[in-house]
Amino acid sequence: MNTLVSVPRNGGLSKSNSNVHPAWTSLFDDLFDREFLPFDSKLKSDSMPKVNIKETAEEFIVEMAAPGLSKSDFHIKLDNRVLSIGTELSQENNSDDERYTRREFTFESFKRTFKLPESVDEDQINAGYENGILKVVLPKREEAKQKPARTIDIS
Repeated sequence: MNTLVSVPRNGGLSKSNSNVHPAWTSLFDDLFDREFLPFDSKLKSDSMPKVNIKETAEEFIVEMAAPGLSKSDFHIKLDNRVLSIGTELSQENNSDDERYTRREFTFESFKRTFKLPESVDEDQINAGYENGILKVVLPKREEAKQKPARTIDIS
């Protein structure tokens, strides 16, 4: 069976404190985030956009949740059967007179890569961005498309 395979990436630590009181969980998470990791080296699983990959008889569809961006923010490249989707966004500098007590949302760069199966027709790949969802359609080659079942007569 042909499927898209995600190429390993850096990051993706997930926090799981299911046995700890919620107030303590928040306190430890805040302390860990603020005190032990410099801002630029935080590894969070929620900083990478989530992806759904569907396979139909005719194509693969990659959907990436990336709200708040515009289609010009994305860079999509295909190199040696590896599809790369990424952005390079910079955080806006705010004036010194703005004082935040907590600031959690920032714009970060990301890059997701996927190894494409041989069945994808590389020349027919297309992409669109609407309502915060990037959709990349990867059509299958004609010979790789699933054929409908048929009855074979016995002679």
